[in-house]
Amino acid sequence: MNDTQTQLLRFITAGSVDDGKSTLIGRLLHDSKSIFEDQFSAISKTSERRGMSAVDLSLLTDGLQAEREQGITIDVAYRYFATPKRKFIIGDTPGHEQYTRNMVTAASTANLAIILVDARKGMLTQTRRHSYLASLLGVPHVVLAVNKMDMVDYDQARFEEIVAEYQAFAAQLNLHDVHCIPLSALNGDMVVERGDRLNWYQGATLLELLETVEIDHDVNTSDFRFPVQWVCRPQTEEFHDFRGYAGRIEAGEVSVGDAISILPSGRTTRVKEIVTLDGKLQTAFAPQSVMLTLADEIDISRGDTFIRDGAHAPRVEKEFEATLCWLAETPLDRNRKYLIKHTTRLAKCLFSRLDFRVDVNTLEQHPADKLNMNDIARVALKTAQPLVFDRYADDRATGSFIVIDEMNNNTVAAGMIG
Repeated sequence: MNDTQTQLLRFITAGSVDDGKSTLIGRLLHDSKSIFEDQFSAISKTSERRGMSAVDLSLLTDGLQAEREQGITIDVAYRYFATPKRKFIIGDTPGHEQYTRNMVTAASTANLAIILVDARKGMLTQTRRHSYLASLLGVPHVVLAVNKMDMVDYDQARFEEIVAEYQAFAAQLNLHDVHCIPLSALNGDMVVERGDRLNWYQGATLLELLETVEIDHDVNTSDFRFPVQWVCRPQTEEFHDFRGYAGRIEAGEVSVGDAISILPSGRTTRVKEIVTLDGKLQTAFAPQSVMLTLADEIDISRGDTFIRDGAHAPRVEKEFEATLCWLAETPLDRNRKYLIKHTTRLAKCLFSRLDFRVDVNTLEQHPADKLNMNDIARVALKTAQPLVFDRYADDRATGSFIVIDEMNNNTVAAGMIG
């Protein structure tokens, strides 16, 4: 996709407490003219009631009344806005360690992570933790936003000192596409407008970067992956012979006439038609949702995966290793079975091994015999049915999964294979 006007960029903000995440998002929304007059009027009145001399733009993201009263962000606050060049979904994630699971949830679908650093404090433990989580979740692009430059007199040397330290740390995490921007969310410098106090910085403003960062290749464009979500067999006289397979293309592309294999069975056939609500296509790409019809009648059900012949083959196995984030308040019970939801397949699973737990603050590995909420660990799983998967580093969609407690249907963990 080359038309940036139709592109959607998902990004998250993360940082330590009081680094200004909510103020930054509020500034983005306000200065890009993405809020309504009644919204601005409401936060103006709230700010005045609190005795503030200026409008508190952080109130645009701290949407819950409880959050406003406490003055903290306690969950992921999603906001939506658009400019003429691109559409955006923002996830404002909390900074505390006990909300690791919230950041994991938001980062799992993000194209970009904005890591905020207070120019006065520099890199903190939380900076390293959030960067590690962005790396773990495979976020393709990272922006180091050195905020509150107004509090250090817009000092270039201070900015460059923080950038050098962060880039050295990012190299250890294999964060490749890192952009560093000095800014003042409070005053608006280098957020949407350039301002006139950071003239020594020649790079893009934050919004300019968000509008232009290349995201076409954030999904796997080479290996066709199509998990079947629904088998369509209309019970009508007109379509009594019709059989289509609906789902979302998670990677690559497919064209009419392509030879494909159906996994895990290994049966082969060719694509007969590609059908959408807007008509038939000759070729379809990730992440389009389509319905495919096939040249042959094959026993196919929800959870099967189509791949294109000749492409890099995924693994088809019942046992694998993964990095897991435990999301539930109830600890992992290794003596019981859970459900695993991988693409469109649901299967029973067991945890066969707990290798180690990662300290998200120091990145040290510790032996683990149990997992509690927010723990990140290396585990091995066994499933009752074979899964069709890639390494998470190769394909975030087919390399990720969630774990479900079949007793209450709650999602208790999220994992990355490989």
